[in-house]
Amino acid sequence: MMRLPASSGEWIDRSKPVEFSFEGRTFKGYAGDTISSALWGADVRVLGRSFKYHRPRGVLSLANHDTNALHQWGDQPNVRADVTPLVAGMTLTAVNTFGSLAGDKGRFLGKMARLLPVGFYYKAFHTKKLFPMWERMFRAMTGLGTVDLTSAQRTTPKAYDFCDVLVIGAGPSGLSAALAAAAQGADVVVVDENAHAGGSATYQIGNDTSRRRLLADLLAKVAAEPRIRVLTATYAAGYYKDHWIPLVSADRMLKMRAGSVVVASGAFEQPAVFRYNDLPGIMLASAAQRLMYRYGVKPVSKAVVLVANADGYRAALDLLAQGIGVASVLDLRPAAGSAEPLAKLLRQAGVEVQPGSCIVEALPGADGLCAGARIATLQADGSPSAQTREIPCDGILMSVGWAPAANLLYQAGTRMRFDRAVEQFVPEALPDGVFACGRVNGVHELERRLADGTRAGSHAAASVGFGSPSGAALPPEAECPSHPWPIVDHPDGKNFVDFDEDLQFKDFRNAVQEGFDNIELLKRFSTNGMGPSQGKHSNMNGLRILARLTGKEPQQVGTTTARPFYHPVPMAILAGRGFNPERRTPLTSRHDALGARWMPAGAWQRPEFYQVASKDRLTCIREEVAAVRNSVGLIDVGTLGKLEVIGPQAAEFLERVYTSNYANLKVGMTRYAVMCDESGVVIDDGVVARLAEDHFYFTTTTSGAATVYRELSRLNTMWRLDCGIVNHTGAFAAMNLAGPKSREVLASLTGLDLSAAAFPYLAVREGEVAVSGGKIPARLMRVGFVGEWGYELHVPASMGGALWDALMTAGKVHAIRPFGVEAQRLLRLEKGHIIISQDTDGLTTPLEVGMGWAVKMTKPFFIGQRSLAAIAKKPQKQQLAGITFPVGYSGAVPLECNLVIDGGDIAGRVTSIAFSPSLDRYIGLAFLRPDLAAIGTKVSIRLTDGAMVDAQVSATPFYDPDNLKQKEAA
Repeated sequence: MMRLPASSGEWIDRSKPVEFSFEGRTFKGYAGDTISSALWGADVRVLGRSFKYHRPRGVLSLANHDTNALHQWGDQPNVRADVTPLVAGMTLTAVNTFGSLAGDKGRFLGKMARLLPVGFYYKAFHTKKLFPMWERMFRAMTGLGTVDLTSAQRTTPKAYDFCDVLVIGAGPSGLSAALAAAAQGADVVVVDENAHAGGSATYQIGNDTSRRRLLADLLAKVAAEPRIRVLTATYAAGYYKDHWIPLVSADRMLKMRAGSVVVASGAFEQPAVFRYNDLPGIMLASAAQRLMYRYGVKPVSKAVVLVANADGYRAALDLLAQGIGVASVLDLRPAAGSAEPLAKLLRQAGVEVQPGSCIVEALPGADGLCAGARIATLQADGSPSAQTREIPCDGILMSVGWAPAANLLYQAGTRMRFDRAVEQFVPEALPDGVFACGRVNGVHELERRLADGTRAGSHAAASVGFGSPSGAALPPEAECPSHPWPIVDHPDGKNFVDFDEDLQFKDFRNAVQEGFDNIELLKRFSTNGMGPSQGKHSNMNGLRILARLTGKEPQQVGTTTARPFYHPVPMAILAGRGFNPERRTPLTSRHDALGARWMPAGAWQRPEFYQVASKDRLTCIREEVAAVRNSVGLIDVGTLGKLEVIGPQAAEFLERVYTSNYANLKVGMTRYAVMCDESGVVIDDGVVARLAEDHFYFTTTTSGAATVYRELSRLNTMWRLDCGIVNHTGAFAAMNLAGPKSREVLASLTGLDLSAAAFPYLAVREGEVAVSGGKIPARLMRVGFVGEWGYELHVPASMGGALWDALMTAGKVHAIRPFGVEAQRLLRLEKGHIIISQDTDGLTTPLEVGMGWAVKMTKPFFIGQRSLAAIAKKPQKQQLAGITFPVGYSGAVPLECNLVIDGGDIAGRVTSIAFSPSLDRYIGLAFLRPDLAAIGTKVSIRLTDGAMVDAQVSATPFYDPDNLKQKEAA
């Protein structure tokens, strides 16, 4: 076991043991442990395998970017072991392995490294014949974790909050900023991704009790301040306009709107680059300190500490304080500088301190773990001398520099500059209301970080009207905390820069030789910084390498674009609560009483059919169809979009947005309307009715109502025509009374003349309809979507129920039946009428669905006209046609979207198909290659199981082709 004796300030509760399993073995940790700390405490050194070469990997940072320690926990893939709290009963396995972690068959890829240079996938496997095989193989080899599509849906809430000052980071500088802002009267929220506040002050002790006292005092003051709220285990996932910050915790997203923002996010400790720097046991010095002080875990038994700042010397002192051997401290710098007093303490403890030295390579043991370090002195040019020596150890700690955690500053629009004094990018110009302090601001020494936080907090509070700003920017650091070149080249490689992607130093050299010498191009070619850690441990070293290879300064090289999210955010958090907003028509209670079975139609719920006792779904639908064909039926069409355009230029407006003519539409008549987008694609249809010279009422599809209204409003904002648009979709109820007896039913309720002469097909009338308790105003349109004599009635929504009741009562003598969407679809199919988005797609033009008659190219302009003119000059690629199966056909029937096959190639697809009781055969619509669309042609359709069936191309309409049902004689 690698547990240390209990100490004050640790985050684990040793009175609460937690049992879990990893790779089939059972282990014990404690409440407060992370998965990695529990495994490391149980002396498990290999936590995962690397992405490309499947090399064994252990702890690197313990700071949310140990992306080689990703685990599968039940149905949860890619659990981050270094920061995920341990839960009793966890059953964990490593991802990205073939077999087991210990016996990973993928490790042979490391022996093939010479054949897999950076960017090899761009140059190989492009043979058309073999590419599908290579694609399947690489997809299988590169997946991380397993997504369980059957797992239960996880729902998470959203919360909203406001504060005067939001402080991101609860380290020394962040807490100081919060106290300063609160002291001036501001309401402050502090957010930190760690389980407890304190940041680096909780582990960078250097065996100095004064640092512990300073932290305790700071935390006590924060706890006593009523204006400060601290949110731990919560991270700021991104920065959005006007200080809108999503704060993500394990169970929810809190959308915070802040008056001002203080970014005190600190810095990421950076690894040194040398051969085999990825062996288990080699970690950042801060990771070792986290293990010791937060989790009571011994990081190693005997360490070599590679340093380039005072932080590294403090880490070595912390090891000694915990009884851990320090074989040697190697300083990349020629002298310890300000850390000399710390170096003296180490020497007094018998530790060898070697300035001007480096690690050439780590030495792997027989078990693949770190077993030693081969070291050398550094020459004047920064390269290691030829003379080396070996130091036995089971771990190497690296403390050679820092990279600012500046993602949020970049997202806020901060202009950054590279400061040689600290070897990092620091803010040069901050946006209004955004402030930075601490390490992210280039301030590293503890006392200076406290002062910088106080300054930032005061200025942040003052910017939102609380007090006056106090404190000026601090002078530069007296000593650089980061080495400008913590990198040792090696002829045999395996000196890793990006641990996510297994990128070696030589990969960067090869990328630049290929011409990818821009930071953004280098990132995409090499994939540096594109792994789960998003470059938190690799971007700075990658930037240094590119600068040296191209002879540029880091400022000239620049950084890649920082985009949300700062840490990966679970999809369940982004999805939020699992709910679907539903719209209901005013007739919902009537449908329920009649036994409606509901189905979604866009955002609406519509009756699919009406259940009759002891009858199945298909029988009910066919009976509804028969009622419409033989007598009378009633359907709720209140979900249709219902719009009005009113004004002197109303006709001109419709001329522009629809393909047909409306300027010549007579008052009292309607006309079918097709809407296209700029590319000539059909996007909606409906019926336009002219109520007066300057007044039109028109319908849209159910799913298109909101989109069409929004687009029409946008267009008229640009065109500035003298007309107004009103959306009545929710204000009107609408129903369609259809069937041979529909006129008799309606005649009993209205005084309007319903004769064909007075109320012809496609006419519109306004009048009154009698209902229980009086008469109500109504708009009536004679339309024939279902192929029978019928009337579409539109009334105020509050009167919809009364009208429905009146029609159902009046129709009892004719055995009226309500009919649902499925019956309507079959009825319209018999007439060959299309449904937008079912018989069309995102590329369909009116010319391909037989609606050329509705496209008036002689008009001066309509949206899509120019594109349709160009399309008309080219040969058609597809044509919508009717298809039928013989009467009495009893074989397998295609489904919608089954493909039409001709000569082994795809020649079309079925868009609609159903059995027609009226015609006693299966009928359908299908897109066909034009040479197959002639009436009488036989086409072959491939079923879902691969079998083939034949259908015959037929003319449409299938039912009442001469439209006699709409004439008086019918």
